[in-house]
Amino acid sequence: MHRSVVIWAAALLLLLSSCDPARVYEQNVDFEESNWSIEDAPVFEFEITDTTQTYNVYFNVRYNLQYDFYNLYIRNQLVGPDNTVLSSQLHELLLMDPKTGKPLGNGSSDVYDLQARALKSIKLPKVGKYKLKLTQYMRRDPLPNILAVGVRVEQNTAK
Repeated sequence: MHRSVVIWAAALLLLLSSCDPARVYEQNVDFEESNWSIEDAPVFEFEITDTTQTYNVYFNVRYNLQYDFYNLYIRNQLVGPDNTVLSSQLHELLLMDPKTGKPLGNGSSDVYDLQARALKSIKLPKVGKYKLKLTQYMRRDPLPNILAVGVRVEQNTAK
């Protein structure tokens, strides 16, 4: 009986994950001891097959309420299949409301998840593998109470 429950749970998870037709890629990376060091700059690789579409790129951040700041600066570097740098930008993500201190995103207890659009309606001009590198750009190294970061790439469905 236990085996059939595991099989049904796996099938349900597969079904739920396939219900998001806009998503091209999504991956998150956990940080050891909830510390994001500057040297720990995760690189996310994703495949683009349709160059006629535009894409939105989101940054995912999981943080603990003991995080000392209301914001988080992240620098991205997006590199195309031919190693051309397509984007290199600094982004400010608000993790908490600057006036009230209320955490932004979804969560319970003291852990929250925030997804923020970082790159809007971008063209990815070549078929192939793209790499997106994220580096924390705060004054503290390592940066405590950042549990994980990630990237979501989706087709832009707004016309």
